[in-house]
Amino acid sequence: MMRFGLLGAGRIGKLHGANIAGTDKARLVAVADIDAGAAATLAKAHGAEARSPDEIIAAKDIDAVLIGTSTDTHSDYIEKAVTAGKAVLCEKPVDLDSKRIEACLEVVERAGQPLMIGFNRRFDPNFASLKRRLDAGAVGTVEMVTVISRDPGPPPISYIERSGGLYRDMMIHDFDMARFLLGEEPVVIHALGSVLVDPAIGKAGDVDTAMVMMRTASGKLCQISCSRRATYGYDQRIEVHGSGGMIRAGNIHETTVELASGAGFTSDPVMNFFLQRYSQAYRDELSAFIDAVEAGKSPSPSGYDGLMAQRLADAATRSQQSGDPVSL
Repeated sequence: MMRFGLLGAGRIGKLHGANIAGTDKARLVAVADIDAGAAATLAKAHGAEARSPDEIIAAKDIDAVLIGTSTDTHSDYIEKAVTAGKAVLCEKPVDLDSKRIEACLEVVERAGQPLMIGFNRRFDPNFASLKRRLDAGAVGTVEMVTVISRDPGPPPISYIERSGGLYRDMMIHDFDMARFLLGEEPVVIHALGSVLVDPAIGKAGDVDTAMVMMRTASGKLCQISCSRRATYGYDQRIEVHGSGGMIRAGNIHETTVELASGAGFTSDPVMNFFLQRYSQAYRDELSAFIDAVEAGKSPSPSGYDGLMAQRLADAATRSQQSGDPVSL
């Protein structure tokens, strides 16, 4: 049984804490947070202790550290944890600066400890099934990938101001999914962005509506559509077109009930929150991390996957600002 220390007792930390405590593969030993009261409350709920981050990293009774703190702390905590001999599962991104990620991954390589980055969408049962069928040749050679990702509404402006921008904060999940499905690295990226949802987002230096086109060296194409607003719920869809057909994964609705009447067919709304939409994905992500570490295998998504997604986000930001395609 893997013994975990959890850094972060906020929204995502609570989810991870419950998932660790809820699996027979792991035990939650300790929780840390900048808010000592939040750490104590979460720890008590799952029979763990509240400790400081340094105490968790140095602890002999902890095998792995799960990092769910603010982005600006991720790379430092990763370095400290792997240097202390701990396996690490860290929420995305490693850092908002690609150079800082590169330096962090050098420390990870020297330490020789496992590092997994929390691109949880790879573990969504629907997306994972689509990927397995792609790998089995269900649509032949992949030619076009379409990723749609739209939030029900934008986060607070205070968050936007420190998020690194839509491409680094929100679309980074979609960049990882694009690489996951394409099976090749994009070599050209062209991004367009607008402020259509909230003028305050533009004043904060960001966009709230964006589209990206990418091409790989072999000519495969990918389109990503991203918006901070979807009036109908959390919109998460994928379509892959290939030489032998097309495969897609749609949204998950609150129920599967449909009503048919003279007005047509109606169904219940799609799930409205990412923690609800990806609840199983987070559990499967944790299980995959534990299984890989205990088997002595490198967990995936890796630190390198985190770096490559960040490089795409950086390139998209440059493209959107210049209006020109960027070569990678």
